[in-house]
Amino acid sequence: MNSNTRTVVGHQRKAVAALALGALACASTLASAPAKAADLKLPPISVGAGLRTQFESTNPSGGSNTVNDFTVNNARIYLGGSVTENIKLMFNTDYSSSSNDIQVMDAVARFEFSDVFNIWAGRFLPPSDRANLYGPFYSSNWNVYEDGVQDGYPFNVQGRQNGVAYWGQFGIAKVSLGVFDAPSTQGEGEVITAGRVQLDFWDAEGGYYLNGTYYGEKDLLAVGLAGQTSAGKHAYTLDALLEKKLPNGGVVTLEAEAARYDELGGYGGIDGSYTDSNGWYGLGAYLFPQKLGIGKVQLLGKYGAARFNDTSGLGPEYEQTTLEFNVNYLIKAFDARISLFYKDTKLDAGLPDATQIGVGLQVQI
Repeated sequence: MNSNTRTVVGHQRKAVAALALGALACASTLASAPAKAADLKLPPISVGAGLRTQFESTNPSGGSNTVNDFTVNNARIYLGGSVTENIKLMFNTDYSSSSNDIQVMDAVARFEFSDVFNIWAGRFLPPSDRANLYGPFYSSNWNVYEDGVQDGYPFNVQGRQNGVAYWGQFGIAKVSLGVFDAPSTQGEGEVITAGRVQLDFWDAEGGYYLNGTYYGEKDLLAVGLAGQTSAGKHAYTLDALLEKKLPNGGVVTLEAEAARYDELGGYGGIDGSYTDSNGWYGLGAYLFPQKLGIGKVQLLGKYGAARFNDTSGLGPEYEQTTLEFNVNYLIKAFDARISLFYKDTKLDAGLPDATQIGVGLQVQI
């Protein structure tokens, strides 16, 4: 064997040795990879979605034709996670049927340190009435926010505003206070100052957002006073919720609210010019204890009255009354329920009335 042959053979042996060492290193890395992945702790992330859709048949007064519609009321994606034990992020979207767009609903940095000290910053529901703080998915009745009373505070998207707020729980009292963007109609550089105080005389409601019912999971007697002010204009509400599980397993729910929108918020009336309005509503429901198939039946009635005062001189002052009945079939509380509904809306001052019947479906994961 000449020297060139020995050199080639030597190189081949070195290459084989290097490949063998490389294979052993790869095998060692792969063997240790699962252990390292197991040791890696990612922050917990929650993902969810919600859908509210309905079919309704609307019969206006005055000889107009009946209108039949299928509607996607809300389609939402929920995202949330913890950065640290005390810093969390909430990011939720909502589909707008009016614009056919996906909108950023909640985008909140949550600094939650204890029952008495929490700070939220970003876009979220400001301190306001209970109806705003529970939203359509956690309301008792199906046709929420259609009475001219509930959730009349100014908002950016779905009751939300951009700003920062403090909230805390002190025994039976829950307190929240914040500063938020004001609508452009309030003037350049103006902000909204918002606050709410709630007293829970029976079971406490944890957290910042609320429910319109707990379907018997809590016994509640809660009273809340909320207000917002901006550039000398005001809005304030008084709301109450009583819910009691009876000895037979049935659940009674009573909810009420009185509201005054004094040139801040409100529903705008028939042409958007009504900046001053006031009203009230009362709601009663009974959840039967017996199961019917895979769910339970709840009967619900709601009556509201709102007065719109025209401050622009463009239209008549008028009153709206709203009567609603629901037969709700609860398969899994807020995650799966079907609502048969009837709603009768009457306006005075010669304005048109309307009745509506329909069925709504709500599903969440």
